[in-house]
Amino acid sequence: MKEFAEDGLMRALHEEHAAALWSYALHLTSGDRVRAEDVVQETLLRAWRNAKVLDQSEGSARGWLFTVARRIAIDDWRAAEAHPEVVTREPPETAVTDGTERAVQGWLVAEALGELSPRHRDVLVLCYFQGYSVADAAKRLGVAEGTIKSRTHYALRALRLILEERGVTR
Repeated sequence: MKEFAEDGLMRALHEEHAAALWSYALHLTSGDRVRAEDVVQETLLRAWRNAKVLDQSEGSARGWLFTVARRIAIDDWRAAEAHPEVVTREPPETAVTDGTERAVQGWLVAEALGELSPRHRDVLVLCYFQGYSVADAAKRLGVAEGTIKSRTHYALRALRLILEERGVTR
């Protein structure tokens, strides 16, 4: 007879709170429907296991359900953060950080800079490589700040095209 009482309680609990619990779980999982379903299912499973907690006249069943759902979502998030899942066919190679890749990239950019017009090259060298502000670069080159901004824009476009032609960027 007790089993039927728990069954009725679970049906009533589901009918009264499932929609709100689903919406809340969807919010907790940032819109991930599969994870939200898992959270709701686990929450209702815990409710079924602790039916006596929900059958009390004091307190709110919805509050208890939402608290459990929140804790489940937090536990899932913490577990994912502690053990991020990485799926590969073969183990990754150990990365060697000898600076070779950085040196090659620097060489390719320097070579591409050499193909720019002197005006475009000067503005990029001053603003990006030497760290001058737009105002300071304008003073050094004897032009208006707007000219520096415009030259920078077109110089970056030209540099990107040169690097794309060489297959360095996409």
